Amino acid sequence: MSDKLSPLAPAQSPALPDIAGVTSRVARAHYKDWDRCDLTFVELAAGTTVAGVLTNSKCPSPEVEWCREALKGGKARALVVNAGNANAFTGARGMAAVHKILAVASDHLGCSEAEIFISSTGVIGVPLPEDKAEAGLRNAFAAQPCDWKDAAATIMTTDTFPKMASSSAIVGGQTVQLNAIIKGSGMIAPDMATMLGYIFTDAAVESGLLQEMLSAATAKSFNCITVDSDTSTSDTVLAFATGQSNAPALTGFGDDGADAFQAALSDLCLQLAHLVVRDGEGASKFIEIAVTGAVSDDSAKRIALSIANSPLVKTAIAGADANWGRVVMAVGKAGEPADRDRLAISFGGVTVARDGLVVPDYDEAPVAAHLKGSEIDIAVDIGLGNGKATVWTCDLTHGYIEINADYRS
Repeated sequence: MSDKLSPLAPAQSPALPDIAGVTSRVARAHYKDWDRCDLTFVELAAGTTVAGVLTNSKCPSPEVEWCREALKGGKARALVVNAGNANAFTGARGMAAVHKILAVASDHLGCSEAEIFISSTGVIGVPLPEDKAEAGLRNAFAAQPCDWKDAAATIMTTDTFPKMASSSAIVGGQTVQLNAIIKGSGMIAPDMATMLGYIFTDAAVESGLLQEMLSAATAKSFNCITVDSDTSTSDTVLAFATGQSNAPALTGFGDDGADAFQAALSDLCLQLAHLVVRDGEGASKFIEIAVTGAVSDDSAKRIALSIANSPLVKTAIAGADANWGRVVMAVGKAGEPADRDRLAISFGGVTVARDGLVVPDYDEAPVAAHLKGSEIDIAVDIGLGNGKATVWTCDLTHGYIEINADYRS
């Protein structure tokens, strides 16, 4: 957790309402030499359903492997999140720590281990110490319930501010609430979802339907952001539905309110995704890249991510340099259909290049003024079809190097 607040951070954290069937507690497990809580324990009402999206990394943590298996059961009673140690690439010792947490938590709640979900975040390659995990967990059992901001702050690592959001929907004439917390600042290029994110709702949603809804929301949010093009070993997003509201249960997309719930969930995921980008390590500018005119939506997304992940584009934006040639470069290297002589590029709504050339009488002044701001818009029209996609990223500054050059210290 950084002492220096991101310049893109919200002016204040939102006040989130309670979610029936969700009780959070935090404690100090002392995973690192820091004066803060680093273990979060969330107890969930019996009958809570769960869905999740997990990293496609070929070197996943044992926590990810466990969650992937536990999701098959569709039920959850608790979530445990460790901050300061990713417990990834740790072999049998890492898995042993996971099983210790499972045993302690399931015994405490009197439930199956398959209903306990675990995440860890931090340095890769250091086994999670079982003794600290168990002691921290037992401290959490005895702690007073905490608010959403404390839970969001406890799961942070290099984040500069706690990230949380809420939304609501009308289901069967009743209001259901959705709250979420997330952490993420670096190693951000999701290949499923994102960093560590947790969504809680008092709606009753069948687990299979919840999975479909979360996967759909992920495709347009978490999988459309990037900070540094690196996909984590631990990326996890879990959604928990306690069923404690008075709304009727959702079992299919045809149910009354299912579309409203999907919209609320998608909005919530997009809020979270944007917060992660706004806290990108060393970030000073929030960048939206909209690609249109591609041969397909998938092609548009790959082109947009090629632009968003380009160090040359990101450093130009950091320096407020209207170097549209770097955008051309990023389009060309994406490996997707493109025609140099049909390409059009705009910054802040001002077209700078069209039909393979700079526009006649191009005035760089308004573009330069736009790039000096903190909210940057880049639009690219490929000119070949109807495919479109929007992704979000941040600039690349000296701050990113400073943070990651001594991350383990």
